Amino acid sequence: MKLPKTLLSFFAVFCSFLTAEDQKRPNIIFIMSDDHTAQAVGAYATLLKDLDPTPTIDTLAAEGITFDNAFCTNSICTPSRACIITGQYPHNNGVFDLGGNITPENQALPILMRKGGYQTAIVGKWHLKEEPNFDYYKVLPGQGKYFNTEFRIQGEKAWPKNVVIHEGQHSSDAITDSTLHWLKEQRDPDKPFFLCHQYKAPHDYFENADRYQSYLKDVTIPEPASLHDVPTTFGSLATRGHNDELMPHIGTSIGKRNPRRSYAVDLFERFPEEFPADFDVAAMNEPETTRLAYQAYLKKYLRCVKGVDDNLARLFAYLKEEGLYENTVIIYTGDQGFWLGENDYQDKRWAYDKSMRMPFIVRYPESIPAGIRSDAIVENVDYPALMLDFAGIEIPETMQGRSFKTICETGEEPDGWKQAAYYRYWMHMAHHDNPGEMAIRTKTHKLIYFYGADYNGENRTPPAWELYDLQSDPDELNNVYDNPQYAEVRDQLKNQFADLRIAVGDDGSHYPKCEAVVQEFWDYDVEDRKKAIEISAEFKKVREEFLLNQKLKKQKKKG
Repeated sequence: MKLPKTLLSFFAVFCSFLTAEDQKRPNIIFIMSDDHTAQAVGAYATLLKDLDPTPTIDTLAAEGITFDNAFCTNSICTPSRACIITGQYPHNNGVFDLGGNITPENQALPILMRKGGYQTAIVGKWHLKEEPNFDYYKVLPGQGKYFNTEFRIQGEKAWPKNVVIHEGQHSSDAITDSTLHWLKEQRDPDKPFFLCHQYKAPHDYFENADRYQSYLKDVTIPEPASLHDVPTTFGSLATRGHNDELMPHIGTSIGKRNPRRSYAVDLFERFPEEFPADFDVAAMNEPETTRLAYQAYLKKYLRCVKGVDDNLARLFAYLKEEGLYENTVIIYTGDQGFWLGENDYQDKRWAYDKSMRMPFIVRYPESIPAGIRSDAIVENVDYPALMLDFAGIEIPETMQGRSFKTICETGEEPDGWKQAAYYRYWMHMAHHDNPGEMAIRTKTHKLIYFYGADYNGENRTPPAWELYDLQSDPDELNNVYDNPQYAEVRDQLKNQFADLRIAVGDDGSHYPKCEAVVQEFWDYDVEDRKKAIEISAEFKKVREEFLLNQKLKKQKKKG
């Protein structure tokens, strides 16, 4: 049956109206680099600012809004990404550690974007194991390779068997080329797009493209004051041990403080050309090995950052050429912070700001003023709600995060906006010797509780509390938990912390044996502290026996 001409005309007008409406809606590009900490972004950096490592990203900040208090809820790759794809805290989305995954039907952000009329794509690091529920994907297997980069793609075989390899290419180049190919060849110009563009760099072990090998070669990177001189006021029984007996065993190091894992050993094995010819960890003193390892570390790290920034310049140039730049919400972030030698720490995982804080920059000239900053507290569980809000898509009740679009557009916090961030790291003593911990972070203070146990309440390290006054001590070097002047603040924060745990859903039901340890030392009275000292001694004995066995195994293997 033929439709009347008037009805056909109506459908034509209606469809053209929908197309016009779609074209008005902004495209959204979510850019995330792995382990790119705020200290290594020019818009944030102080110590490294003169090195100008990120001119392209800094331009985004100059043309948009920079958030100074953006935080992850768990500073490790897989949980952070799971929070962003679901809008839920780890204890609710089920991704507590690197072994977690998000099944396709639970990948709320791309599902909602597609239902809202957006074409969806993801290119680069994924790290959530299950098949991405995007219209298009080209993602790294697991952590991915820096060179000869492999990607999992859609194809005739079932996930994850369709693989392509970019022979000879560095991952940052391959990821950018792949995104540009999608934009040029596979993007539907009649639909707004939601694109996740996600780099592997600068994740360790910092393999930069060859063309950056001369970058910073003859430059002495400035050192953070706490690289060599961590004040005795920093930390607690949980991080230092009784009478500092656990200093070699808690937190992996730049220099040789931690005999199990340090950049003085690991980076030298991988990149001996970055060290002097006479470099000898065993023969040199700790300050010297720390100094040389730090220089090698920062140069490799910043070369990877430079590669990301230059590739973003390529991406943005294309968006400008195609007239897409002004109608695209561009977000830049890292999946968490990272330690750049402060306190002689490497990696992330800690509840301190160096790893908890994320760079977060948003550019959209249609509604965001240029060059503004906000100290509003936002968390990575809020990011998907923000993007859905920009897309004009309803935010479901299943998402715990809230949109902060009005903050982006005005720089002002709406009434009732959150005044604290919640943090919990579950992977007790895994990989980088970080104890199980949880924290509450306000604009003025941070309260950290190192409960020191695994999921089953075992493998104990000494529990302790730390309190930092962020107004007078932004570098978190002076633990004032036992300072009588802070008793009222401490008790108030503890009550607020307990309430926040319930509010976000971390009620202890997920791992009851771990929660029993959490509750056992919550008050931290005289008896609790006495037991903590005993646990410190026990752990020291266990760790020293472990290191001795490792040494004997190496000797046996050599001999």
